[in-house]
Amino acid sequence: EEFQMFEKDLPGGNTTGFGGQEVANHLPLETCETINDAWGFNITDQNYKSVKQLIHYLVRDAGFGANFLLNVGPMPNGEIQKEFTERLAAIGEWLKVNGTTIYGTKGGFMKPQPWGAITQKGNIVYLHILNSPGEKMLIKMPAKVRSARLFINKTPVSFEALAENYVVLDLSKVKLDEIDTIIEVEISK
Repeated sequence: EEFQMFEKDLPGGNTTGFGGQEVANHLPLETCETINDAWGFNITDQNYKSVKQLIHYLVRDAGFGANFLLNVGPMPNGEIQKEFTERLAAIGEWLKVNGTTIYGTKGGFMKPQPWGAITQKGNIVYLHILNSPGEKMLIKMPAKVRSARLFINKTPVSFEALAENYVVLDLSKVKLDEIDTIIEVEISK
């Protein structure tokens, strides 16, 4: 195999019954997902994933270091239905602002967690907070933390460095974004 693909699930997941295989450490990973439930056009399938759900899928997939293949089934006339183009455009707008935290990154030093996912580029770690971990967030970083700030506006995020590269981030003054609050953490090289 040249890569390992996971159908309708994140790497290693088996929520749909299509997966369950172990994640190979030596192969590139890919997740294939649909905007609704069908791979091809299906006029009766109205179960569309929200923009938020799709962005969370994209972020968690990037946290695994995987490629995200989002399926679009054209209608019989070759056009893409409005529900798909609207969602794709919204994801594109989100990526215009936040794409640096996804494109060209590698998967985080820990797999995605209930609170979100991590991507990394060089000595910059992006913590994608998708679900509130509370006012304080304890995390073991791969190296000493030099700074922490919100990605969107560069506002500093208070943190306390503990032993063995553990850090407590103070999120009490951080207004969480409805979709993804991204904290940009610079670590020592």
